[in-house]
Amino acid sequence: MPLPCPRCCLPRSAMKPAKNGRPDLPVVAMHRRGFIAGAGAAGALTLTASPLAAASAHAQAVAALTPARGRLLHGTFPGGFTGEEDDITVAQVKAYEAAVGKHVAWVMFSHNWFQGRRFPSQTARWILAHGSTPYVRLMLRSDSAEMRREPKYTLKRIAAGKFDADLARWGRDVAALGAPVIAEYGTEMNGEWFRWNGRWNGRAAGAKLFRAAYRRIIEVTRAAGAQNIVWVFHVNHADWPNVRWNRFENYYPGDDVIDWCGVSVYSMLGPDEDEPSDFVASLDQAYRRLRRLAPSKPVIVSEFGTDIRNPREPAAPWADRALG
Repeated sequence: MPLPCPRCCLPRSAMKPAKNGRPDLPVVAMHRRGFIAGAGAAGALTLTASPLAAASAHAQAVAALTPARGRLLHGTFPGGFTGEEDDITVAQVKAYEAAVGKHVAWVMFSHNWFQGRRFPSQTARWILAHGSTPYVRLMLRSDSAEMRREPKYTLKRIAAGKFDADLARWGRDVAALGAPVIAEYGTEMNGEWFRWNGRWNGRAAGAKLFRAAYRRIIEVTRAAGAQNIVWVFHVNHADWPNVRWNRFENYYPGDDVIDWCGVSVYSMLGPDEDEPSDFVASLDQAYRRLRRLAPSKPVIVSEFGTDIRNPREPAAPWADRALG
């Protein structure tokens, strides 16, 4: 996994001017371990079974976590100890905050289903108790190996409802928190390293299956009461492989189920790589595409960074250029 930028990212304006001269939707910037993000503190919600009230509760959750224009907040992705990104601790978060002198608004972590299908309520609750918002990467996979086909939690089986009971329980557990939560399924789905990418699921047919699977996840969890989830469509800034069937637009499940769009922008992914990526140019290309795809949705930078071990691209100057 790529190591994060070693520098703290301070709040700054991330507004992009629209063609009509008025401010466009805010770009909310985040990066692995240290990310800045426009969001409000987690607030209590009252969830009810009425469709109208449920829609209102969901709108409240989105509003609570959407930044005021021109404002960004600081968060973190601690990473944990094992590399699975699901064993984070409050001590790691506090150590990060002490180092950078900032309280974090969001704390990101993975929920790997090979570790269990129940929502990690204990992790979410200590994040909330810390005064931050949980950001959960829902990873339906049998193990953490990359570049291979998923044998169990396939897109086809998810879309067919084979895991509805588990997802409904997952949704009820999230609803029981009584506070807004950020969640995503299918992280960087246009990157072939993850099993939900089209390469492992029939290429163009796989993108269609992904849409159906993600919609199923959101619909089942919402029906179970989890109106407090802000759902993110999280793409890699570049399609890999760069072929028509793998364009991230093909994977988008729809405005009615997605609240925000997110982007990963990494440069060097290892100490020996020699092809750096410019953060601003990479983000701008993805941003333009996302704005055409979902013009009503805010765009966040869900992850960014460069490998601190790579001597060809010192991480601190790269981060300064990215945030300057």
